[in-house]
Amino acid sequence: MQMQPHYLNVVAEVCEFLRERIAAAESAGIQRNRIVIDPGFGFGKTLQHNLTLFRGLGAFRRLGLPLLVGVSRKSMIGALLNKPVQQRLYGSLAAALLAAQVGVAVLRVHDVAATVDALRVAQALGGLSGEWAKGDPAATA
Repeated sequence: MQMQPHYLNVVAEVCEFLRERIAAAESAGIQRNRIVIDPGFGFGKTLQHNLTLFRGLGAFRRLGLPLLVGVSRKSMIGALLNKPVQQRLYGSLAAALLAAQVGVAVLRVHDVAATVDALRVAQALGGLSGEWAKGDPAATA
């Protein structure tokens, strides 16, 4: 899957894939309010694909469903920092904050307490809007 992933436009292609899966889920009787979408960071994608996906999170939000991002400790963080998995906390926190800042609804993280602290500080300083600004980041921790 990781050997030679190829996309002409990774954001557009993943969005189209998700649109198809949303339609299939709804056709199977799953209510729209029970669907969360995930662009699948790291699965069949190069570092450049993952960076492009992250920068294009707004396109996924336009699908009108809650967006989940799971980049905590991922190889893309390791590649950017040249760090092993156990030393990727700070990079993971930066990614979580940026994802929350663009309106990602769900963050899949390894370091829950550290991420909640970072989100609370960003929220208090006015750096978060949308869902994160409405409540306590720890509400779903």
